[in-house]
Amino acid sequence: MGLNQQHEATLRDTVRRLSDTDNLTNICPSQWQGQPLPSQQAVEEIIYLSRALIFPGFFGDSDVTRNNVTYFTGLWAEKLYHLLVDQIHAGLSMDICTDTAPDYDEMEHKAAEKAAEFIKQLPNLRRLLNTDVYATHRGDPAATSTQEVIYCYPGIRAICNYRIAHELIKLDVPIIPRMISEQAHSETGIDIHPAATIGEGFTIDHGTGVVIGATAILGNNVKLYQGVTLGAKSFDMDPDGNPIKGIPRHPIIGNNVIIYSNASILGRITIGDNAIIGGNIWVTQNVAPGERLIQAKANNVLRIKQ
Repeated sequence: MGLNQQHEATLRDTVRRLSDTDNLTNICPSQWQGQPLPSQQAVEEIIYLSRALIFPGFFGDSDVTRNNVTYFTGLWAEKLYHLLVDQIHAGLSMDICTDTAPDYDEMEHKAAEKAAEFIKQLPNLRRLLNTDVYATHRGDPAATSTQEVIYCYPGIRAICNYRIAHELIKLDVPIIPRMISEQAHSETGIDIHPAATIGEGFTIDHGTGVVIGATAILGNNVKLYQGVTLGAKSFDMDPDGNPIKGIPRHPIIGNNVIIYSNASILGRITIGDNAIIGGNIWVTQNVAPGERLIQAKANNVLRIKQ
C-alpha cells in the first residue's frame, strides 16, 4: 500500500529535520570527513579472536591441535591485527573531534603501532589469565577442572575482557576498551572499568552485579562474590558545579582479600592485606591488614517453626 500525500509530506519533513547538521549535536565534525565510527560487531570479533589466541580450542576453532596450532594462531593473529588497526583508527578519529580534517595517514600509522604492540602482549595476557583460572578453580569446590572454568565461568569471561581492554587502555586507545568491557557487562552482568588496576590470581565467584570503578586498585589473589561494589562515595565538583574527573575515588584492595556478596566498599579507602569483608556491609573507612568485618547478629530475628 502506497503512502498518502499527507504521510509522504510528514516523512519528507522528518527526514529533513533528522538530517539537519545543526540537530546532530553528538556527531564530531571530523566524522563528516568520511571516517567510520567504531563498530560494535568488529569489537565483538576482536574479543572473539583475542580469546581464541589466549585460550586456543576453548574459543575460536575447536579443531585446534598441537600439530596445527601455529597455523590457526597465525591466521587469527593476522585477522586480529587488521581489525584492531581499523577500529583503533576509527576510535582515534572520533576522539580528535575537530572542525578540520585530521592527518588520517599519521593516525593510521599510530593505530598500526598500537595494534602490533597489543598483539605482542598476548603471551603475557595468557599468563595473567591462567593465574585467574587457577585461582578460580582452586577457590571453588564445585569446579571440576580448569577446563570447566574457562568454558563456563562468567567471571573468567569478564576478567578476560577486562584484561584485553586494560592492555588497550595502557596503549592510550580511546573508546574501544570501554566497548569491550561493556560487552562483558552485557554478557555476564559484571561491570569492570578497563582503567582499573587488578593483580594476578583474581577471582569473581558467581559474579552477577559486581562493579569495579575506574580508579580501583586490587592486589594479588583478591576474591569477590556476587553483588560486590568497589565504588565512589561522591564526586568532587569544580567552581562551576561540574564533576572533577580523573581523580582517584575508588578503593585500594590489598593482597589476599576476600569480599563477600553485596558488600559496598566506597571511596578512596584501603582494605589491608588478608582482610575479610562480610556480606551486605557498607564500608567507607580503612580496614587494617588481617581485619575481619562482619555484620553484628540481630537480636530480633524471628524464627517460625512449622
